[in-house]
Amino acid sequence: MTTFKIIIIWIAGLIITLTAAVYQRLTGPTYPYRTTIELNKHVYKLEFIRSGSTSMDAEVILEIDDPTINATLHYRKYPTNDPFVDVNFVREDDKMVASLPKQPMAGKLDYSVDIQSGDEKISIPSQVIRFKGDVPDFILAPHIFFMFLTMFFSNVAGLLAAFNFSQFKRIGIFTFWCLIAGGMILGPVVQKYAFDELWAGVPFGWDLTDNKTLIAFVFWLAAFLINRKSPSRTWTIIAALVTILIFAIPHSMFGSELNPETGKIIQGLVYTFFKM
Repeated sequence: MTTFKIIIIWIAGLIITLTAAVYQRLTGPTYPYRTTIELNKHVYKLEFIRSGSTSMDAEVILEIDDPTINATLHYRKYPTNDPFVDVNFVREDDKMVASLPKQPMAGKLDYSVDIQSGDEKISIPSQVIRFKGDVPDFILAPHIFFMFLTMFFSNVAGLLAAFNFSQFKRIGIFTFWCLIAGGMILGPVVQKYAFDELWAGVPFGWDLTDNKTLIAFVFWLAAFLINRKSPSRTWTIIAALVTILIFAIPHSMFGSELNPETGKIIQGLVYTFFKM
């Protein structure tokens, strides 16, 4: 019976982790905006990118095969009051394509799309796309892997502690070292490749992703040190709860943002505050 309960806890930990990971990704500001429109009695499912690479222009693609439908792209630097630049979509086989010019690291563009057929016109809400440097797969893949393991082991450790299984201490140790590898070592390397900055969290900035990692590290460090002296179910549960709560926050919120006036990279929240 004990083995069965532990298996259930591991399965529950995996389900919680996958749910949080999917929610975090789908709600993040760099995840593509998806919508459905109807023109000429046809329904089209469209996707609008919100993340681009500094190494190439970003293509906005409309999967619309009707040659009677036209579309126009409007864009400007974000956040500014510059006039919009208009670009007509070009038809390529069964789709229409227009490009957004590549920007420096953390540079953003505000863009919208008007789709028209005869007198019928549909306007897609304004979207913001952020550009980042390319991160090598040999850096990005282990970062994602260890961060996933961190969330997974954290949930399992918390559940084991909650149901008073002694294995929580061992799994807590795995959580701590995975967090160091994925968040405190590989995380800054990813940040360096993407935005040319190793750490943008406290005390150097207010990047929410870096600060989430820092908060999780502080709580798991406390749980790790306390558990070395005497196993603490309470501290393990607290660290696990803090971790799942902060990693459920949408990824890249209030992340690095280029100030178009100064050319310096800051955090979106800070820039928005000073513009008010």
